[in-house]
Parts: sequence; structure tokens; C-alpha cells
Amino acid sequence: QMRLVESGGGLVQAGGSLLLSCAASGRTFSIHDMAWYRQVPGKEREFVATIRRGGDNAFYADSVKGRSTISRDNAKNMLYLQMKNLKPEDTATYYCNAHAPVTDFQSWGQGTQVTVSS
Repeated sequence: QMRLVESGGGLVQAGGSLLLSCAASGRTFSIHDMAWYRQVPGKEREFVATIRRGGDNAFYADSVKGRSTISRDNAKNMLYLQMKNLKPEDTATYYCNAHAPVTDFQSWGQGTQVTVSS
């Protein structure tokens, strides 16, 4: 089992910034590709950003590209998502995801709510 606990969400005005964090435990963090997803009630969960195990490659959804930075600290078992210039359409519950490519193991956190007011 791998436990993922997100934090850092909250209410912010449009144009503001937030730093989301995800604390991982239970499995070797560094063997997992990590990602952030988000979901709005009534809609499917959508990809936001991902970062490879070594932290050397990151990919972003077009909707957040240029405004968000995903990073990880393998020594601290932490994943981050720095979001800037937030827009009301960024309002969602943000989920941390871990995926181990070799075994196809996958785990999700419980989510953290981000609300951006206009």
C-alpha cells in the first residue's frame, strides 16, 4: 500500500498562487512516476501534470502549461505543484497519483480543494 496525503489547497483570488504538496509513505517513492490530476463535480478527472521517477522529465496539460510547475523531492518523499496566475477554471479537487511502471501499481490521494474566485 502507498499512502498519499495532499495539502495546500484553499481559497485564492484569480491571479494568485498556491503550492500543493503530496506526502507519500508506505512504498519506495523514487520508483514511482508521480502526477497531479483534478476533478470538478460531474466531470471526469483530468490530467494536470506528471513528473518521472528521477525528476528529470515533466509534462503538463495545455490548460496549466506556463502557469504551473511540478516537482518532487525523493529524499523527503514529497511531490509538489506550484500554481501561479490562477484562474476560476482552475477550481477543482486536486489529486496526487503514484504509478509504478514496472508493476503497474497505482495509488491516489484523497484530494485537496482549490477554489479560485473571480
